[in-house]
Amino acid sequence: MRPLLAARAGLVLAALMPVPALAQAYQCAVPRSIAPVGPQAPDGPVRKVAVAGYTLAASWSPDYCKMSGETDSMQCSRRNGRFGFVLHGLWPEARNGPAPQWCATRPLPSPDLLRRHMCMTPSASLLAHEWAKHGSCMTKRPETYFKVSAILWRSIRWPDADRLSREDDLTVGDLRRAFLAGNPDWTADQVGVDVSRGGWLRAIELCYGKDFMPRACNRRQWGPGDSTPLKIWRGL
Repeated sequence: MRPLLAARAGLVLAALMPVPALAQAYQCAVPRSIAPVGPQAPDGPVRKVAVAGYTLAASWSPDYCKMSGETDSMQCSRRNGRFGFVLHGLWPEARNGPAPQWCATRPLPSPDLLRRHMCMTPSASLLAHEWAKHGSCMTKRPETYFKVSAILWRSIRWPDADRLSREDDLTVGDLRRAFLAGNPDWTADQVGVDVSRGGWLRAIELCYGKDFMPRACNRRQWGPGDSTPLKIWRGL
């Protein structure tokens, strides 16, 4: 079965797929236990609008660790592994205007549920935040949100951005072409790239329709054009 068809079938069979999803990482070690994460404080207004599509956002972890200054977290300390692309989150999108968000802050995901996904998203607090802000607008149960996120995540082959960082005159188009080489069912207009004002790679954002099949990104999602110079912080 081709990768995208497998991903779509996997959504139907989500309850039968308990295998954890991994980030682009070396030797990721899940913590033996984590403390419960409390309710998440909304960082914006409640928006309960119809879901028309989705964005799967994959952060480039070395850039995040550089900019955040974190040294003791699972993601940045290197005690639990060294990370490349990690799942920031699966975000619902509206047909027009601002996206749905903060539809509910409960139920809270259990520590065991968060722990099982920390090699995909190496931060329990971020997992809890993504469920409350985005996932609660998609489904009533955090278990379902994380299963769908993990199935989509496993269907993608992420490019070796660390290797690309060593190329001369790198552009955003080079990154998109590297992604398409590993994911031939995708097209360039479905692959968004998030770049900082200084020209550094922050994330790849993949655009899906309501049926969880790839669709063209809008201008905001797609980001800078292919000819835009790109820098990638080396961290692996």
